[in-house]
Amino acid sequence: MQTVLLWMPGGWEMLIIALFILVFFGAKKIPEIARGMGKGIREFKDATKEIKNEIDEGVKEEPKS
Repeated sequence: MQTVLLWMPGGWEMLIIALFILVFFGAKKIPEIARGMGKGIREFKDATKEIKNEIDEGVKEEPKS
């Protein structure tokens, strides 16, 4: 667990990364990227819920004799 924490960026590193993203993509493009990431995460969550519901329904069904 400690090795994972060593690779986590600190405050200054996060600031540098944020500035790099701002310069590289521009202020107008960042909201579009964030919206796209949000939609992707939402679709992933919906898909996992759907799969979980299908599994739960399959477990609840009684086997046919």
